[in-house]
Amino acid sequence: MRHRTKGRILGRNPNHQRALLRNLVISLVMTERAHVMSERQLELDENKPKYPGRIITTLEKAKEVRPLVEKCVTLARKAQKHLRDAAEFGTSAERGSSQWKQWRQSEQWAKWNQAMGPALALRRRAIKLIGDRTAVRILFEVLGPRFEDRQGGYTRILKLAKPRLGDAGRRAILEFVGKHDRVRAKAEKPVVE
Repeated sequence: MRHRTKGRILGRNPNHQRALLRNLVISLVMTERAHVMSERQLELDENKPKYPGRIITTLEKAKEVRPLVEKCVTLARKAQKHLRDAAEFGTSAERGSSQWKQWRQSEQWAKWNQAMGPALALRRRAIKLIGDRTAVRILFEVLGPRFEDRQGGYTRILKLAKPRLGDAGRRAILEFVGKHDRVRAKAEKPVVE
């Protein structure tokens, strides 16, 4: 019987499995890093992804990591509402300035703090899930707003026809939806004269 045997083992012990899945999530999210980098950093980036929002891995690993990616994007998506509410009470003054110190003592800061609390809690949950602050920053600044109107299904798995060299493992592409979507052109009816 297969009681309490959820998921794939992937030939690893549980700690190694968890690390593998976290690294796959981080790799997928970090392909979107161009949105949070400066122009200078983009020029110096030697490991620039060919296709942002896409990684190639084995089919089994892609199927295992997909729920974790979906959960992380859902956390980022839910935080967007709280971040918008907090922006209403925020200030544009530079931190440490006299104007900022005055805002810090006002009721506006208390309202900002109340509005920002749930977003901060969601960000901490995401850090706990994947363990990389840079990836979480990209998740909340880039992917959260992109998928804010979508209820789920943020990723897709595309099977590749060519197996991996060496062990002939089945390969797949794991990517975020919305970038490389196929658009079907409507067929035009011929004009009858």
